[in-house]
Amino acid sequence: MSGEFERLRLRLRPRRGRPASPDGPVVVVGGGIAGLATAALLAREGRDVTLVEATEEVGGRAGSWSSGGFRFDTGPSWFLMPEVFDHFFRLCGTSSAEQLDLVRLDPGYRVYFENRSEPVDVRSDRAASTALFESLEPGAGAVLERYLDSARMTYDLALRRFLYTNFTSYPALVRREVVARAGTLLARLAQPLQSYVARRFRDRRIQQILGYPAVFLGSSPYLAPSIYHLMSHLDLADGVLYPRGGFTELIAAVRRVAEQQGVRIHTGTEAMALTVSDPGRDRPSVTGVRVRDRAGGERTLPAGLVVGAADLHHLETRWLPDHLRTYPQSYWDRRTPGPGALLVLLGVRGELPQLAHHTLLFTERWEEGFDAIFGDEPHIPDPASLYVCRPSATDTDPDAGIAPEGHENLFVLVPIPADPGSGRGGVNGAGDATIEAAADQAIAQIADWTGIPDLAERIVVRRTIAPADLEADLGAWRGTALGPAHTLAQSAFFRTRNVSRHVDGLFYAGASTIPGIGLPMCLISAELVLKHVRGDTGTAPVAEPGGGTVFSG
Repeated sequence: MSGEFERLRLRLRPRRGRPASPDGPVVVVGGGIAGLATAALLAREGRDVTLVEATEEVGGRAGSWSSGGFRFDTGPSWFLMPEVFDHFFRLCGTSSAEQLDLVRLDPGYRVYFENRSEPVDVRSDRAASTALFESLEPGAGAVLERYLDSARMTYDLALRRFLYTNFTSYPALVRREVVARAGTLLARLAQPLQSYVARRFRDRRIQQILGYPAVFLGSSPYLAPSIYHLMSHLDLADGVLYPRGGFTELIAAVRRVAEQQGVRIHTGTEAMALTVSDPGRDRPSVTGVRVRDRAGGERTLPAGLVVGAADLHHLETRWLPDHLRTYPQSYWDRRTPGPGALLVLLGVRGELPQLAHHTLLFTERWEEGFDAIFGDEPHIPDPASLYVCRPSATDTDPDAGIAPEGHENLFVLVPIPADPGSGRGGVNGAGDATIEAAADQAIAQIADWTGIPDLAERIVVRRTIAPADLEADLGAWRGTALGPAHTLAQSAFFRTRNVSRHVDGLFYAGASTIPGIGLPMCLISAELVLKHVRGDTGTAPVAEPGGGTVFSG
């Protein structure tokens, strides 16, 4: 651990500045939410911005697939940290209220525990969460109050001082509130989340509820630092929201805002290579991006600034010669990927009231499941702790396109090792045998645990997506569903940086880099590129039009 903190000290030592804003047009590579948001913010600055996306649709991991009257989100499905979304939209002259139809979920989610007949509904309300915990373990309600106080304090501090910084200025980080809590923060970076929770709560169900948010970070409660207990503020107190129409509508809103700022978006256009001035020099500058369109034609888009918002491993190892790579293959060989995922998209005939909008299934062999994913001998857990999203529980109008009348839309996520060798998925059972067998097991587990014995017989649409698909379709490093895991060595100050050390004018955004995994983090990563371009070394979010931010007070 001492080695990691020495790396932190070296990273934050004073350094000579670099040009704040390279001249010329901007090319953004990758049309996920990070690329769209970065393009929007830079265009808002008056820059000439072009975005290229290799696939036919924008969204990246937050994609969609339609079949038989169903429209499935194929990636993120939890809407947390609403203030981050609203801040982004306000920077672009609008708001979440104008762009999205958000509804608060009640319950926030439902949990089924192995070998327990009754599920637990989590209401995403502080008073209700306290009462729930007290009912599960006498005395746990008061302990949760203190736990959530700490989570809220840590979350607020993270928003003000750690999430919106590029970690380029030591003085900017040395604020009174940070120094006063430095000992506590460092201790929580060093302690795993699971042990932090277990010291406070004995009931296994509570431990699992508080530990599971580590999965949102592409990690496990046994690997994620306990500073991430801040996540419990989001799902137990702050509320779980849902954008009507699904996350397809969120991506559509961010695209709409980007185009309103003047961004030109070209889908079906693959970025083939970065072009630089005098590539033999130690520190060349970007000059453009060579692209190939859907018809096979190639051209070079000129650029004075390039933002790589696709998978960082893919960009660095495919685009750049060895001597210009900030993160060569040897770097990635030492990194821990987040979990892979088996995604099972199901269109089901009839209603499924046994499932909430969000439903979790937790196994008794909790630690063994995470060891199967992150351990020395990775394999698909059996049984696995599953997540099921039922957006048709909230989007009940058939005209919304989520599901036809009289049917339900299910998205099942089975965390598995990040290993493309596990195979590819397919439609209606056409994927590789290992993947389809694991999907069958997951469907049977949901049917058994939640009391839907005829679930398999009611399926009318089925598609599986596996790590090999994520690698092939999205360029995802090792087929990970989320990005590099949030372990100590890959969190906060230690996470992959967003500016090239060897090529002037080359920046990065997205889940591979700071501040990390998840849609809110990707929006923040876009703002961090904007701060680089402005030469802003501060830790606070960029001021919104008219001054202030949604985080004020």
